[in-house]
Amino acid sequence: MPENFAFQGSTSERFEAVKQEFACLIANEGNDFTAQFVVYHQGECVVDLWAGAGVNGDSLCGVYSACKGAAHLVVALLVQDGILNLDERVSHYWPEFSANGKSDISLRELMAHRAGLAGPDRGLSLDELSDDRAVAQRIGQQRPYWRPGTAFGYHALVIAALTGEVVFRATGWTIQEHFAFRIRAARDVDFFLGLPKEEEHRFLEAQLPLITPEHSTRTSGHAVGSTNLSDIAFNRHHPENPAVWELPNFRIVRERGPASFGGVASARALARMYASAISPMDNLEPLLRPEITTQFSQIHSIGYDLVTRNHRAFGAGFHLPSEYYPAVAQGAFGHSGAGGQQAFADPRNEIAYAYSRRRPPVPFAAAPENDRLIRAVYAAIAK
Repeated sequence: MPENFAFQGSTSERFEAVKQEFACLIANEGNDFTAQFVVYHQGECVVDLWAGAGVNGDSLCGVYSACKGAAHLVVALLVQDGILNLDERVSHYWPEFSANGKSDISLRELMAHRAGLAGPDRGLSLDELSDDRAVAQRIGQQRPYWRPGTAFGYHALVIAALTGEVVFRATGWTIQEHFAFRIRAARDVDFFLGLPKEEEHRFLEAQLPLITPEHSTRTSGHAVGSTNLSDIAFNRHHPENPAVWELPNFRIVRERGPASFGGVASARALARMYASAISPMDNLEPLLRPEITTQFSQIHSIGYDLVTRNHRAFGAGFHLPSEYYPAVAQGAFGHSGAGGQQAFADPRNEIAYAYSRRRPPVPFAAAPENDRLIRAVYAAIAK
């Protein structure tokens, strides 16, 4: 184990090698590095580690797109309840959505990023972007960018506003309200889609990424007037658009909790959320039945992503980590975040994994240390 590293927390004896891998990471990253790392196995917390000045295990950070996993756990619960059907047309729940040739798009296609609605034709102000219902109203009226179902592209900042509108139309509750009642309160998950003022003292602002010259152009916050699909999906075509990494630092984002990117949580919360989804905990059954996790974790879109312009794999509303991390079992589901977050559930091995860092990596959402940490976790379980 390297000397002069600084981290806190604990692991069970079987996961000592995982602690050593985290220690190596901290030593390599330097003194200003802040991260949290939590793993559950068979419903028990077996890794709970953190590092960095001013951070503890309960500190809250913006988790960017990792909150898409929280939002779509709500959709999975409503499918399980029989309230929603993935193969029903979106317009069945939300009639206005049928405008401009969208009447036949299914909820499944929407959740698999196949609807061609990656962003608004005109950019959104921060006030609009942080309001899920305003986003849904805008995008619900426009024409798709490609023929729905023929291709896919990451609906980065808007997917959970669109699925959230379906949830609202079907139930009268927002995704945020469902999550707060059915997951945060009911399962003691310290994850906020809308951070109350009394919890603000726990929040740690995202730090400026260490952007190198070769990445400076791609990470610019502005591409005003652009018709490039990637710029549209990340709202870079709006003149006042902040860079993605800044979004959780705005109080309006934290307060409203837009479900595509505005969640605030600890790694403890991310891991406990996924553990609660697949494992019995605290004398409660898992949130999701096995047939529901199977349905949502099956590959729905794989190959070339029209927005990110690289290889991606999606289930219904979730990333599929087994496509990116070879150690992860098929059938795992979760979501990454632009700040380097990675969180997922592996039902086959009853693993819930969560990693979060305060300074986003460059390029965004590609924290390479997750591969090493994940391998260490699976090696420990294989013993």
